[in-house]
Amino acid sequence: MRVLIVEDDEDLAAIIRKGLEESGYSVDVARDGEEGLYMAESYPADAVILDVMLPRMDGTAVLGAMRKKGLQTPVMMLTAKDSTGDKIKGLDSGADDYMTKPFEFGELLARLRSLLRRGGKTKEALIRIADLEIDTASHAVMRRGKLIRMTSREYALLEYMAYNKNTVLSRTDITEHIYDESFDKDSNVVDVYINYLRNKIDRGFKEKLIHTMRGAGYMLKEPD
Repeated sequence: MRVLIVEDDEDLAAIIRKGLEESGYSVDVARDGEEGLYMAESYPADAVILDVMLPRMDGTAVLGAMRKKGLQTPVMMLTAKDSTGDKIKGLDSGADDYMTKPFEFGELLARLRSLLRRGGKTKEALIRIADLEIDTASHAVMRRGKLIRMTSREYALLEYMAYNKNTVLSRTDITEHIYDESFDKDSNVVDVYINYLRNKIDRGFKEKLIHTMRGAGYMLKEPD
């Protein structure tokens, strides 16, 4: 899953980014409202964490502009303001959730998962494809009862493919969802990570789940 953070506090943005990346998310960061709106339009995200008090364009205006442009990306407002009136204003502007500073990162992560489920991006807490099981809360991956250890980047790729099982994903699809906007899309990193997944998910198993669709991309395919 790809998350856009729009936050002008560099230290806070760095803390959130680090925590999300360690949890398997791909993260982009914008430092002001205008940059945040541009990135929301240009680099499709699965969710946005949006501060209210931003330079150049406040968060409420950014959210309003997103909704007017037809962007229905789930948005969590993140702000020091905690009055009921402020929350109502944020929710009425089109926010899907609202957190006040300071906050516990664990709560932010749990509410982000809930936000993604409500937004239709995450449909299952436990994904099963044949004898492969993926726990999206703990990030535990098992095949035929055997625990498979994965890096956060490997897990992010596997989860994205699992939520789009039986669908061909191009290299562009993959880079746009699991890498940040600075990623070199002409590199072969996607192919390398697909091979890493094959070695962990398919190696030693008769039924292969990861398939190369020649000239099109890759697919995590449920056996017939």
